[in-house]
Amino acid sequence: MSYCRQQGKDKVIFVTKEDHEAPSSAELIADDPNDPYEDQGLILPNGDINWNCPCLGGMASGPCGEQFRSAFSCFHYSKEEVKGAECLEQFRTMQECMQRFPELYPQEDEEGEEEREMSKPPSGEESPSVQEQVSS
Repeated sequence: MSYCRQQGKDKVIFVTKEDHEAPSSAELIADDPNDPYEDQGLILPNGDINWNCPCLGGMASGPCGEQFRSAFSCFHYSKEEVKGAECLEQFRTMQECMQRFPELYPQEDEEGEEEREMSKPPSGEESPSVQEQVSS
C-alpha cells in the first residue's frame, strides 16, 4: 500500500511494487506555442525575435541594447544574397557602443591577456626557460 509523508518542505511518497507495475494513467498536455509565458527559443513561432531569450545573455537590455537589437534585427530580417551585408553600419555602431563599456563587453584579446596573467607563476618565482625544460 502506497502512502505519503510530509518531511519539512518535502513530500515523500512511498509506492509498492504493484504501483510501479501498473501502466501510468497520466495524460500529457501538449505545449501551447502561443503561450506568452512559455519559454521559447530565440525565434518565436511567428518568426519574430524573442528579445527575452536567455540565449542572448542580456545583450538586448544592456547599455548597448538598442544598438544590439538594431544590428541583430537587421541581420535576422536580411534578404541580401550575403545575409546581413546591408547591416555593417548597425554592427559598427554596436561595436562602438560596446567599446565605451569595456567592463561589460570585454574584447577577446583582453580576455586572453587575463588568462595569460593567471597562468604566470607567482611573483618571485620564474618559470623554467625552454632550454631548462628541454635539458630536464
